[in-house]
Amino acid sequence: MRGTTGFKRLGLSIVLPILFAANSACGNEPRDTIIPTDYSNADHWLSLPAPVKEVDVFYIYPTAWLKVNKSDPDICALDNASMLEGSRILYAWQASAFEPVCNIYAPYYRQADAAYILSLHDRERLKFTDGIPAHDIIAAFDYYIKHVNKGRPFILAGHSQGTMVMLTLLPHIVKNPAVYKRMIAAYAIGYPVTQEYMDKNPKLKFAAGPNDTGVIISFNTQSQNLPPGGNPILISKPALAINPITWTRDETPATAAQGLGSFMPAHHEIKQFTKVPHYADARVDNTNGVVICTTADEAEIYNLLPSWPKGAYHVFDYALYYFNIRQNAENRANKFLGK
Repeated sequence: MRGTTGFKRLGLSIVLPILFAANSACGNEPRDTIIPTDYSNADHWLSLPAPVKEVDVFYIYPTAWLKVNKSDPDICALDNASMLEGSRILYAWQASAFEPVCNIYAPYYRQADAAYILSLHDRERLKFTDGIPAHDIIAAFDYYIKHVNKGRPFILAGHSQGTMVMLTLLPHIVKNPAVYKRMIAAYAIGYPVTQEYMDKNPKLKFAAGPNDTGVIISFNTQSQNLPPGGNPILISKPALAINPITWTRDETPATAAQGLGSFMPAHHEIKQFTKVPHYADARVDNTNGVVICTTADEAEIYNLLPSWPKGAYHVFDYALYYFNIRQNAENRANKFLGK
């Protein structure tokens, strides 16, 4: 891969389960029997800092654990060792994009087995994550607002399963106008946000440009060579997408030279990352509801993640546009603060 020291296919227990884990058929508990995690316990937070900035980020990490046995539950325990380690690495790879701008708050939450979710119909997927994972995240967010936020503006940031859970959290936030008006943006990346979802939640707005606030920002990345139906993250209805370089909705390509840099694995170690300048271009494909990247090294990304179809860049949604996401979060925060 240009500008990196190469990738290693070993030690990928952290990255591979972001969407693929072993399958079983249990764990979907009735909503009225679910007891959320107690977030007054600081041990139940991945990140719970003392605030030093004017703006917060509430980060919901993607799937961070790998099921060891098929008989394991479809929902992992909060103290699952694989999830604890994986979430810390994903925080460093994704949430760190917001560190120069925001105080980052990230709860641990009980996650669903992603392979089981993908085996479900579109509507059943969100219904599944609407159970234990969403109950935990809503409880964490409510605790954060009541005891931690202190009235500061905030950004939501999620990826993959984290975004799926965010799609349940957002209508919950809207019900409290005093809280919702402080939301700068929701980076709902790595899972389709459809027009149907927006129509069902008319108070929510999808981003139209680089400067608007109180909006949802979403995209799913793939190669131009991936055949139709080859992206396992997509659903039957096209998603809304925004270009993560220009932050516009039209299909005008943005070149890699326009990008601010990617954040890619380095030193043959998936736990370390390095900036790679001008690595990823971006073009919105509104027909298929994706962002097309033509300049990433498709073969090497596939060699790193052979469980994914060649050309599916889901795991790298944040990484490819890491420094553009950082700049955009700062820009929207400044617009919100009137700077």
